[in-house]
Amino acid sequence: MTKLGFHYFPDTKHYRQQDLDTWLPRLKDLGASWLTLIAPPTHAIPEAFLRGLAEADIAPLLHFPFRLDQLPSKSDFRLFFDTYARRGVKHVILFEQPNTRSQWGRISWAKTDLVERFLDLYLPLAEDALRAGLTPVFPPLKQGGDYWDTTFLWTALEGLRRRGPARLVDSLALGVDAHPNGHPLSWGRGGPERWPEARPYFTPPGTEDQRGFRIVEWYAAISQAVLGKTPPIFMLKLGGKAKTAQEADERDKKIIDLLISNEFEPLKPLPPQVAAGMFWLLAAGADSEFTPQAWYKPNGETRPIVEVLKGKSLVPEQKVKHESHFEHYLLLPTYEGKVTDWHLEVIRGLVKKRQPTVGFSAAEAAHAKRVTVIGGESGISDAKVNELRAQGCIVRRITGAGTEIAAKLEDL
Repeated sequence: MTKLGFHYFPDTKHYRQQDLDTWLPRLKDLGASWLTLIAPPTHAIPEAFLRGLAEADIAPLLHFPFRLDQLPSKSDFRLFFDTYARRGVKHVILFEQPNTRSQWGRISWAKTDLVERFLDLYLPLAEDALRAGLTPVFPPLKQGGDYWDTTFLWTALEGLRRRGPARLVDSLALGVDAHPNGHPLSWGRGGPERWPEARPYFTPPGTEDQRGFRIVEWYAAISQAVLGKTPPIFMLKLGGKAKTAQEADERDKKIIDLLISNEFEPLKPLPPQVAAGMFWLLAAGADSEFTPQAWYKPNGETRPIVEVLKGKSLVPEQKVKHESHFEHYLLLPTYEGKVTDWHLEVIRGLVKKRQPTVGFSAAEAAHAKRVTVIGGESGISDAKVNELRAQGCIVRRITGAGTEIAAKLEDL
């Protein structure tokens, strides 16, 4: 499975069988493994469309971009979540750019505690998604934005850690709008550690900030500081506008090299937590404002990069097709190939009470709906944990001394 993906049409009008027949071969030619789809507000995307993607090993990233003052009812959301989970969807993005005034509509933007009020809306829906077996993806924020995005993210993650259940924080993924924003791809490289002078609403001359392709490093640093870890990250709206078509193609070739091999010499590799990168935009209708940015034009023309990518030799990572053979898998570490007796002892109560599948294989655990990882990174690396999450597993890591782990297992 590669990390290469696309945003599908910027509307909800292209989910028919004939649309699947048209676009699936093109997505396969491009080597796509991910596709961001906009969820309709009144009905679910047809099962045949989602099943066709799954059979082609293309994972849908479902986006609910509803404005904060125009939400379906909670019961409608629960129905959507349950339906999509049955249809094989694993990841859902809830909301779009909540750090912008326009997304709040009739709800007063000027009231205090904006981030806490956002979490009042986000948390119940994210928990419902998680209960349905879906991984909630924290929504992309507008770079900069009316409420500075890095401040919004820091405050929101602090609120999630304080208010959200541990299993939600453990399972969370991040959506990041990573378009270059008119800057070179190296802009902001190194994150806040390299550019400590950057401040909300003020970037001194000679300083770079998060507003560009390297925003992913800034968000990873914030997550690490607040949560003590970096969740899986979905880079959204890659590419987009450029001064010339040639400049856009050259830029996007470099992004593709980073996503496929993470080795483009002038650029620092992407953080390992990047699960996928979604290019903007696969296609758009003739009347869409986004048609000039589409890879496939309504008149049949394509951007030159389409042929370049079709000719690339993509060497995908070995893919484990995610099927929930197990409801709950307890993944235990080994040290130098040996199992520690105390790990077996602390899980005894949970095994007797819940009867999870117990094992030592991350590859086997990838076939579980839920995975509980016992012990710290010295036993099972964060990279392995992120791989499990990227494949659709709901993962929680439990660490501590033996009695601490046993106590935490009681809450599962």
